[in-house]
Amino acid sequence: MSQQLGTLEELPQDYRDDMAKAGVAPLWPMMRNVLPHGAPRPVTKPGYWNYGALRPLLLRAGELTPVEKAERRVLVLSDPGRGVGAMQATSSIYLGMQLLLPGETAPAHVHTPSAVRIVVEGTGGFTVVDGEKLPMTEGDLVLTPGGEWHDHGHEGTEPVVWLDALDLPLFVYLEGSYATEGPLQAQRNRPDASQVEYLASGLAPSRKLGAGARRYPMMRYPWDRTRAALDQLARYTEGGVAELDYVNPETGADVLPTMGFTAKRLAAGATHRPPLRSSSAAYHVIAGRGVSVVNGERIEWGPKDTFTAPVFADITHHAAEDAYLIRVHDRPLQDKLGYYEERAR
Repeated sequence: MSQQLGTLEELPQDYRDDMAKAGVAPLWPMMRNVLPHGAPRPVTKPGYWNYGALRPLLLRAGELTPVEKAERRVLVLSDPGRGVGAMQATSSIYLGMQLLLPGETAPAHVHTPSAVRIVVEGTGGFTVVDGEKLPMTEGDLVLTPGGEWHDHGHEGTEPVVWLDALDLPLFVYLEGSYATEGPLQAQRNRPDASQVEYLASGLAPSRKLGAGARRYPMMRYPWDRTRAALDQLARYTEGGVAELDYVNPETGADVLPTMGFTAKRLAAGATHRPPLRSSSAAYHVIAGRGVSVVNGERIEWGPKDTFTAPVFADITHHAAEDAYLIRVHDRPLQDKLGYYEERAR
């Protein structure tokens, strides 16, 4: 493509008027915006949300708005590149911080986007997905895949907060985002699959002839097991960095079609410089403190904080103490589209 593209202003006004009447526009003045050379030019900017600042706002929301009026009492984490109110934390990832108070019930619904809940604080909360009651304890990853009925409840005595991560921007862009409401689900009289069928890594229920693998066999990934696995892996990993992907225990595939999740442990004093990735990402800090530099922007983070990185971001993590983070990313979507890429630093 030519390095010198014509501008719209170089075209005669009568020609521009005729194009407008015909409902067309010239491509060449816009070519570099939609097909920049070498790498994308993301609108997304690095974002950071301090939980200490968010928590009082969430609790005030609990005082001001009953869950019956809100349906889902959530504060949206908006990408700084798009401005406050944007329903995107990155180009393809929506993030929201949700509050449920003791005794409250968030009504049942089903929607086209998929969601994951990363539990931030509190005990006694639960999510019911397709009749399966999933306890929610700090650090747990709870799936509510698109097309699956789900509702939330709270049997404890203190507020429960979790981080919602959805592929909502994708469905909004496709004009395929919608929800259907329904009555609360009847709960099965048994523990969830993470406590029964998939209690140990590498083991799954015996396969019956002709039975295919379930698309979403396990909806809850308990943090205590994830942390124990990271600690064990770290004993045999050089550089002070251990990472584990959350996967479907039947197939080994990502837990959702368009979003992936990776748990990371950084030992105290460790520095990690991941490759430049074509996927965007959101990081939620489960425990520990450190600093990340994202495209030159310094982010000091601590427990329960959240920060984001755009595509091909130059990222350096440094842990001041043993730290545990969960990375939300859109690599599964890019893998399906056939263009996921990593570049050496």
